[in-house]
Amino acid sequence: MITNEDSLFRQAGTPETTAPLAERMRPADLSEVVGQRHILGPGKALQEVIEQGIPVSMIFWGPPGSGKTTLARLVALKTRAVFLEYSAVLSGVKQIREVIERARLVRGRSGRQTILFIDEIHRFNKIQQDAFLPHVENGHIVLVGATTENPSFEVIPALLSRCRVFVLKPLDRDALKTIVLRAMTHTDRGLGTTGLTLADDAVDFLVDSSAGDARVALGTLELAAQLAPGDPPENRIITLDHLVEVQQTRPARYDKSGDAHFDMISAFHKSIRGSDPDAALYWMSRMLDGGEDPLYIARRLLRIASEDVGLADPQALSVVVAARQIYDMLGSPEGELAIAEAAVYLAVAPKSNTMETAFDRARECAGETADLGVPMHIRNAPTRLMKEAGYGRGYIYDHSVPGGYAGQEFLPEPLQGRRFYEPRQWGFEREIARRMEWYRRRKSENQKRVEKEAPDD
Repeated sequence: MITNEDSLFRQAGTPETTAPLAERMRPADLSEVVGQRHILGPGKALQEVIEQGIPVSMIFWGPPGSGKTTLARLVALKTRAVFLEYSAVLSGVKQIREVIERARLVRGRSGRQTILFIDEIHRFNKIQQDAFLPHVENGHIVLVGATTENPSFEVIPALLSRCRVFVLKPLDRDALKTIVLRAMTHTDRGLGTTGLTLADDAVDFLVDSSAGDARVALGTLELAAQLAPGDPPENRIITLDHLVEVQQTRPARYDKSGDAHFDMISAFHKSIRGSDPDAALYWMSRMLDGGEDPLYIARRLLRIASEDVGLADPQALSVVVAARQIYDMLGSPEGELAIAEAAVYLAVAPKSNTMETAFDRARECAGETADLGVPMHIRNAPTRLMKEAGYGRGYIYDHSVPGGYAGQEFLPEPLQGRRFYEPRQWGFEREIARRMEWYRRRKSENQKRVEKEAPDD
């Protein structure tokens, strides 16, 4: 948190020349912003908000390096409001109250509104977020939050309802290339006076390896510029080898407790459900590279085996259980191959959700008919009294009849004939359907025989 009174209530402006390249190259005007065309441009919502110059509480939701802080500062510049940048990581309720009181005093003295920019607002808990509500409502502050997490889950509803939410996307390839080349040629804020040039293949690598994050791209470029050899200095070239050496590995855009976690496990699950083993392996690799627990992936595979493959391939569950046991014995990285093998097996297996549907139907029916008793003939009769009361009377021991099937009724009378499970003509369920049809024919024949043998009244 900034505590100096002069710097605390300042307008967003041009960064100092000693600041990192990513900070120096931050757009100072809306015309310099690249990307985010879905919310910026003629007639777009955010463009209208900024150009009208009316401070509005809002939340920018997007990945790192997509321009959330830049847009917040541009809103402040356009509205000529006091801009206070504040990090949710470093502050608590006490600091919030102090800042809001200062903002109230500034508004009273000069009439100027204060834009309170909260970076990583999702890190504030419910009590801390509640502290903003009355001050947003009475106009003491205009709240602008930035978050990499879904605000639907991370921002309290009362606060969310008072803010406009703008969703930012990772910067695309063209936008990143524009930012990199601008930094290379800009003489006031960039590297335009260093005599450096950037090889074409180095540009492509830098753009492709930055994962849509402008801050990563410019940070890598700045370090490569500092380390680039050359004599004389004005002939120095940043090559692909320099960037590879500086970057080492690409940044993994993955947070095991954030949106990326849920987005990628969803992509993994849907890839298997959609019978695409290549996509399944890709998303599994992305998660593992991001530090995901392989056993979490194995647990999801167990769900997929029962929910999406089901009885179309009864071996699916056994394959996944075996893969999990292999991982327990081998650990990482060797055991991860068994989990990957199980993922591919499920992806190419026949799919059926009939078991899930049948179970849902049965649970719903059970809840609606909880008052129905167990039919007398299938009740247990461990005592003489219970036998005399009719418990177990009429039950036929299936193994005592030819074919091992007596064709009895087991549902309460009002539900007899109800079908919950309907197998598909696909995979092993085709065989299950054949067997069920045989049972149904035998049951029908048995019922006709019983009716024929029943004595007339």
